[in-house]
Amino acid sequence: MTLEEALALDAADPLAPCRDRFVQGEGLIYLDGNSLGQLPRATIEATGELVRVAWGEQLIRSWNEGWIDAPARVGAMIAPLIGAEADEVIVADSTSVNLYKLIVAALRQAQQRDPARKVVVSEAGNFPTDLHIAEGAVAAVAGAELRVVERGALADALGADTALLLLTHVHYKTAERFDMAGWTKAAQDAGALVCWDLSHSAGAVGVDLNAAGADLAVGCGYKYLNGGPGAPAFLYVAKRWQDLLHNPLSGWMGHAEPFGFADGYAAAAGMKRWLTGTPSVLGLGALESGLALWDGIDMAQVTAKSAALWDIFHAAGTAAGLECVTPQDPVKRGSHISFRHAHAYEIVQALIARGVIGDFRDPDILRFGLTPLTLSHADIWSAGQMLIEIVESGEYRRPEFAVRNAVT
Repeated sequence: MTLEEALALDAADPLAPCRDRFVQGEGLIYLDGNSLGQLPRATIEATGELVRVAWGEQLIRSWNEGWIDAPARVGAMIAPLIGAEADEVIVADSTSVNLYKLIVAALRQAQQRDPARKVVVSEAGNFPTDLHIAEGAVAAVAGAELRVVERGALADALGADTALLLLTHVHYKTAERFDMAGWTKAAQDAGALVCWDLSHSAGAVGVDLNAAGADLAVGCGYKYLNGGPGAPAFLYVAKRWQDLLHNPLSGWMGHAEPFGFADGYAAAAGMKRWLTGTPSVLGLGALESGLALWDGIDMAQVTAKSAALWDIFHAAGTAAGLECVTPQDPVKRGSHISFRHAHAYEIVQALIARGVIGDFRDPDILRFGLTPLTLSHADIWSAGQMLIEIVESGEYRRPEFAVRNAVT
């Protein structure tokens, strides 16, 4: 593709106006929205007013003027993006904490149905925190165990002892996407529940939890949802499970009457039982502002643009001699693209020095987020040309590019 062709695509792009809704760093091409989404311009004013007025002037009165309802209200904004009902999603804590809640709850419920069901099955190479949390969660349930197998062995790992299948919908390194409906059915046919991690899916690809018959899901707010660093996460529980599953972190905000101040715990109805401690109001406010940008966005257009951006950058990476590890079929991948190279870290640092921000995943993966709301086709074309130049010239071999940062 030529630059002129990329510009022509931009001129016809129905999502092009969305780009102006975000702060754009001068001289930067930001390809890391799959790790931290860009700052929406509206968030600056919204969070400023939240701090200045709601906190600064209204003070504690603001709890009764919107704060206390924010976890459910913001969850309802996420629901359409993941194919859920408004009362099936709530925002709380972090992805890791929410995952712990759901794993323990699923294990306990499964063992009530059948004591033999004690195993959580997951994929080797899953995002590390998912496996780390799963280790801690099974340790909290007597007799439970974690079974981690390669992707190709997942089907055989499901059986009469399986309580929960834990999968990340879009793989954090390769962007490979599971068939949600197919794997949900496989787990349920084996008598198990399934929990999906949507951290690299929500806002990136079309997700329909209810159409797939999913049981549980978690996801973060700081990637494609543009909620800001460390934004609150969300969790989903299908309505059919809401009265049967119980939050193991039984904090006061999940109580049926939190301001009744009873010593004993009585779980709230519906999704509110998945709250634990006092919600992060400032984080919720920023996330709510970021989610407001999705109003009126057509996910079919997002999907189509993601595929077009991918094709442009894939051609550049291939021309540079890099090995693409992301599936070429759009329905089998998310909205980032990854390449393998022995000097992946150095190449990423050389790109960053030129103002193209991607990231590196150990041991040899260059990863680039293709966020349709914030990027143009010309951006991707320009970034691709710089990638080719850096690899072909050997520019990445400069000693300073080999110095490892704490965050890669």
